[in-house]
Amino acid sequence: MATEHDSVAASIELLWQEPVIGKRGPRPKFTIEGIVAAATAIADEDGLDAVTMQRVAERLGTAKMALYRYVPGRAELDAVLLDRALGGPPASPEGDWRSALAAWTLALHERSLEHPWSVTLAQRPHVPGPGELAWYESGLRAMGDLPLSGGEQLDVLALLAGHAQSMVRQRAGGPHPELDLADRLGPVLAARSADYPRTSAAFADAARGGGRDAALHFGIDRLLAGVAALIAERTDRARA
Repeated sequence: MATEHDSVAASIELLWQEPVIGKRGPRPKFTIEGIVAAATAIADEDGLDAVTMQRVAERLGTAKMALYRYVPGRAELDAVLLDRALGGPPASPEGDWRSALAAWTLALHERSLEHPWSVTLAQRPHVPGPGELAWYESGLRAMGDLPLSGGEQLDVLALLAGHAQSMVRQRAGGPHPELDLADRLGPVLAARSADYPRTSAAFADAARGGGRDAALHFGIDRLLAGVAALIAERTDRARA
């Protein structure tokens, strides 16, 4: 029986294998990229739970056992599936660290929206591949001159990524989660506004001020403002 260590080793081999050039012998019938493309199509159409080795094999017109020559199992397939879904980050825009990290977070949100199931895979224990590590490298580069430890920089990325991905989860039911919630709550709050006065007032104010569905940008701004406050505090302390 394969152990967790075996699965990690197999995932690393799949994610980081170098392309073989000029190898002699019969050409493989399938490729990792082709298998991942089939799995991605199934996940996009029917959700992550629909992705099984059997379904992927059927989509490729082969028997399930034929795929194990290329992918040892579902855990290894998931690792490559996530890395291909994330791809690499876009080039960082010109500007300061705050604008670079804001753009990084928005780009991750947009990339995750293309394949919402990738959020589930990203939040499971997994082996990062070259695409995911490129996101790390890009985000860390933006903080290269900041008075933050390596661990703190990773924490900043974890907070930003977690916020972006939680917004993707919220949008799973539709493009305007706060508006949808307000519509569902409307009749309840109208009838029971005396019992929930603050909630009724907050939803009414959001509707008047156009503040609905702004949580993504609001969260990014507040997180980065918190980092900026920490940097200012350390700078002032160092000067003192």
